[in-house]
Amino acid sequence: MTHNPFGQVLVALVTPFAADGEVDWDDVERLIDDVVTHGADGIVVSGTTGETSTLTDPEKIRLVEVAKAVAGDRAKVIQGGGSNETAHAMDLYKQAEQAGADGVMIVTPYYNKPTQAGILTHFRMIADATDLPVILYDIPGRAGIPIRYETLLRAAKHPNILAVKDAKGDLAEVSRVLNQTDLLYFSGDDANVLPHLAIGASGLIGVTANIAPKPYRTMIDAVNAGDLHTAQAQHKALEPLVRATMTHVPGTVATKYILHGLGRIGSPRVRLPLVGPEDTEAALIEDEIALVQGVDGLDLSRFRPDRNAAAGGALPKVHGTTR
Repeated sequence: MTHNPFGQVLVALVTPFAADGEVDWDDVERLIDDVVTHGADGIVVSGTTGETSTLTDPEKIRLVEVAKAVAGDRAKVIQGGGSNETAHAMDLYKQAEQAGADGVMIVTPYYNKPTQAGILTHFRMIADATDLPVILYDIPGRAGIPIRYETLLRAAKHPNILAVKDAKGDLAEVSRVLNQTDLLYFSGDDANVLPHLAIGASGLIGVTANIAPKPYRTMIDAVNAGDLHTAQAQHKALEPLVRATMTHVPGTVATKYILHGLGRIGSPRVRLPLVGPEDTEAALIEDEIALVQGVDGLDLSRFRPDRNAAAGGALPKVHGTTR
């Protein structure tokens, strides 16, 4: 089995913004400290949930620096995101390594839809450009293309490519790759964390863990100890919270809405083209939250959602150009 340099409970961190859409660095620090204190042993910054598409490269690198300063030796810091331009991704990850990142997560090139040979070349060239351990991010729902089984087998031969974040949901393929490679697998689907763990996944990279990292820590520890009963109890308790976070609006939007309602970030603002939930969407999120019971470390008695604060989206002062 490959040594795991990433941790097991990884939070796909949201990037807190002020009402004007600029990064709220104080909230970034508080959120990182909060999730690490309550069980996360890995932080993925500027990934999908961190709104990588609308962050500038300097913001992405500063997120690494801030996360390292706050987490210290308590958690690993992974640079997420990437680019559908190989040269840009290579440069970004080199900068992340210099900033102190412990690993990188490379999303499948999106929009330009390369062949599997192009995907493999993209991954290999980025992995060659850094000495950091690499997680491949397989999310065809966003990228438009999957990383096929055969491509994963070939990518696994690269010495720096150690893991996959799976948001494809094909558990049979996960089992097949686990049988034929030493790749570590991380669940990238909050609803299927326990099923992934049950067939041999190493951990999770979760969105809902921004809100409640502690039950995921309990679940992971229970699975490691062979305690299926405890793991199932956490899975069941988390189900309505996962539904609230992941089903009605993009996970980033719902997570910020909930965190703001709990008073844990100062604003639920997202950057355009993301917008806050409309009234009907907010009502659905709130209805799901009302069903949440017994989630460790989560006090919903103080949940005060603010639909007006969440409305619309922001245009930042500097757009997230690729150059």
